[in-house]
Amino acid sequence: MSEEHAFDALRVLSQRLRAPDGCPWDREQTLETLKTYIIEEAYEAVDAISSGNRGTIAGELGDLLFQIVFAAQIAQEQGWFDIEEVCRRIHAKMVHRHPHVFGNVEVSGAADVVRNWETIKSRERRETGALAGVPRQLPALLKALRITEKAAAAGFDWERTTDVVAKLDEEVKELAAELGPDPAARPREGVREELGDLLFVLANLARQLGIDPEAALQGANEKFSRRFAAMEEDARARGVALASLSLAELDALWEAAKAREPRRE
Repeated sequence: MSEEHAFDALRVLSQRLRAPDGCPWDREQTLETLKTYIIEEAYEAVDAISSGNRGTIAGELGDLLFQIVFAAQIAQEQGWFDIEEVCRRIHAKMVHRHPHVFGNVEVSGAADVVRNWETIKSRERRETGALAGVPRQLPALLKALRITEKAAAAGFDWERTTDVVAKLDEEVKELAAELGPDPAARPREGVREELGDLLFVLANLARQLGIDPEAALQGANEKFSRRFAAMEEDARARGVALASLSLAELDALWEAAKAREPRRE
């Protein structure tokens, strides 16, 4: 397969798999059934990027690309559109939304690009509000980030990061008040709402700091998992199970695992 024909070969492959004498499983797929696979492949591509392994990144991007080509093949069979139309639409959209590259609009930096992008996008869709373009099915943390980005682009934003920190402290106090001293008397919906408010402000703070909250939380997940695995290994070396240890003993194992990690520069 020559490089210039690689994409065409992928398209032909998807046609072959969907042919009457193709793969029975592939022939059963619909756009609806592909939704899960598209999401999974997108996450696997993100994992590969995080790994830094070039071969893995290329492989996972290929898996994601195939899902797009395959979905377009199914749509073509329905008489809706084909992969050429998909490419034409995204090409036209990118040109239109980059007037500072393909037109005579001047920008002073990335912030101007984002503001222009949102303005152009709103005109394209004739949206009724600044938040109308946020996909409903986004993961909640990413959705919170996108909502605050769009609100900020519309001028609704904190002036200083310290103001967001103050709001965060306020939300922590409101959650503590909702929890109260008696677990049996806690209003579940009230706790749920206040916890949601706290997480939303955290996402807003991450945006203010220029940090991807999803990546930050993934980092925390990995750090906890690494330290917990070290605790389990230490417990096995002693011939005991974690569940049999007291909180003080567990805390000591945690601190020992933490102490073995390289210090941040």
